[in-house]
Amino acid sequence: MKEITNKVKDKSVNYVKTNVLFFTFVITSVLNGILLRFLTVKNYFDIKPIIADTVVVLVIGAFGYFFKPKNQFKYFITWTIIFSIMCIIHSMYYTNYLSFASVSLLATSFQIVDVGDAVIQNVMELKDFSYLWTIFVLIFVHYNLKKKNYYERVSKIEIGKIRALNTLIASLILVGVFVSMLTSLDLSRLGKQWNREYVLMKFGIYFYQVNDIVVSIKPQISPLFGYDENAKMFREYYERNNEEPKENEYTNILKGKNILVIHAESIQNFLLDTKFNGNYVTPNIKKLSEEGLYFSNFYAQESVGTSSDTEFTFNTSLMPANSGTVFISYWDREYVTLPKLLKEQGYYTFSMHGNNCTFWNRNNAHKSFGYDNFYCYTKDYDIDETIGLGLSDKSFFRQSTEIIDKIKKEHEKFYGLLIMLSNHTPFNNNGEDISDFDVSMNYEHINEVTGEKETLNAPFMEGTKLGSYFKSAHYADEALGEFIKELDEKGLLENTAVVIYGDHDAKVKRNEYTRFYNYNPETDSVLEEDDPNYKKVDYYAYELNRKVPFIIWTKDGSVKHEEITKVMGMYDTLPTLGNMLGVRSKYQLGHDIFSVDENVVIFPSGNWLTDKMYYNSQKQEGMTFNENETIPSDYIEKYNKISEEKIAISNSIIVYDLIKKTNENKLLVPEMQN
Repeated sequence: MKEITNKVKDKSVNYVKTNVLFFTFVITSVLNGILLRFLTVKNYFDIKPIIADTVVVLVIGAFGYFFKPKNQFKYFITWTIIFSIMCIIHSMYYTNYLSFASVSLLATSFQIVDVGDAVIQNVMELKDFSYLWTIFVLIFVHYNLKKKNYYERVSKIEIGKIRALNTLIASLILVGVFVSMLTSLDLSRLGKQWNREYVLMKFGIYFYQVNDIVVSIKPQISPLFGYDENAKMFREYYERNNEEPKENEYTNILKGKNILVIHAESIQNFLLDTKFNGNYVTPNIKKLSEEGLYFSNFYAQESVGTSSDTEFTFNTSLMPANSGTVFISYWDREYVTLPKLLKEQGYYTFSMHGNNCTFWNRNNAHKSFGYDNFYCYTKDYDIDETIGLGLSDKSFFRQSTEIIDKIKKEHEKFYGLLIMLSNHTPFNNNGEDISDFDVSMNYEHINEVTGEKETLNAPFMEGTKLGSYFKSAHYADEALGEFIKELDEKGLLENTAVVIYGDHDAKVKRNEYTRFYNYNPETDSVLEEDDPNYKKVDYYAYELNRKVPFIIWTKDGSVKHEEITKVMGMYDTLPTLGNMLGVRSKYQLGHDIFSVDENVVIFPSGNWLTDKMYYNSQKQEGMTFNENETIPSDYIEKYNKISEEKIAISNSIIVYDLIKKTNENKLLVPEMQN
């Protein structure tokens, strides 16, 4: 027994000594996967993703044995660089989106050229480059092995095919162990891939990436791949959800009115109540919210397509695509949109933007969505003042007013979308703040000498990222206020409703809010965490603070003021506005907010929100809003099921063009064909 043990020991030691480069590649790659999870999802001690990462690295490493020992370094260093870049990209992406990137995003990568400053300032952090250590380690090991004539010695004993086969067998054994540990939920989410954080937490970065490639290219390889299954799911869903809409006090109150929709770039809801030294950041938007219908618990549901995703969801009441963006990859599908529905009612529909016509492929997408005309940048505007990515909001609104005036004279009814731009991250113009709005803090101080009160001033948010956001948002609010005034002066607010929505949150990192909520003006510093007045901005506080304003306002007061506090998502706007305008999409996934007792906002990540709780589907945990109320497990199961179903239905419509196929093949029941 001792002799056998010694032989096994000697062979094992000899195997390791003659596979130093291979083991260095495997160990460093797996450690990088652990490091990525440590810096993002924090589940670095979970054994499942470690095993999954090891399997993928072993399989890739096995093919290195088909090269001669002296050439194996080139193979392993190439993959090490690929893995390091992969980790860097995912780390930066998670910083900005709290999710992980997909190869389907390659189609949208050209957008980064136009927002390069934002990427550098908002996304890149020093930690994102910590994954490069593996490259230097492999180079160091390689040169040391080279000095010791390692490759010449190994080439005399190594039989590459056998070692490759043994490595693949070892990886298969690990696969068996890994599969035995998986749950049905793990397998379900792996196949769908929309809950990317969960997939990476359970399957590791390398397995995630392999699966992402497969999921991303399936629809492109064959449009019919999985078509029957998705068409069946689609048909059954709408057969079950085909109730006639309920009438309520808001039904048809906007019917026949002109509609101007303001897409308010990066305007968050908390801005409306934020003021510095008595001055509100967004006084004009606040005023409109106090005069019109104000939905104060409203959330965008955007994914990687940010503004374009919001436009899509607002127009269609569908969710963003699981892979890529609709505006880039799926714009040519058939959708039922608000512009199309209003065109059937005799409306002239148009959109306006002070950016390049091709940005987010809007020149094609807007035409597909039913806009009669897209007025944009150099094609329709004089470029007399630029801020950030394009024409300044003030110039954009001023020139747009003239165009709308002409439209009103030529058309009986019109529907227009105006996309704001100046408040786009990084919230400055060539490094300079856009406005001089004061974000310092005046505070009372007792003079130690005289004992009298005096008013002093502390910098507060001056010179911070969040401070620049407040200044930029104030400029955008000024521009909007001037626009409303100009519309009024030209009589364009008569028989017109103005709809305002924030397209998404500012994408300002969570740690930026620490100073805002915990500032001590006496010391110009942040309170210590053990201070009783310290307010911690945790994950849930940050997520809930991402809500944006949604306002419906008319000058004549035909839409009376009311604050709606029920939770509402962007996919609820089409049903809600549609009820007011007398139109409806039979494929809408949201609800008329005035016709439901309890609403749910579903996010592309699979997280969801009701008036009772926010649920994180990645971590399978949630936060309740009433500490004294116990949420039963079947409540969570109910909304988990609804969430997964709606995400799947929406993605099926997008990828497989099921609305068009419905019209061609009559997939739905007769009541819905009429």
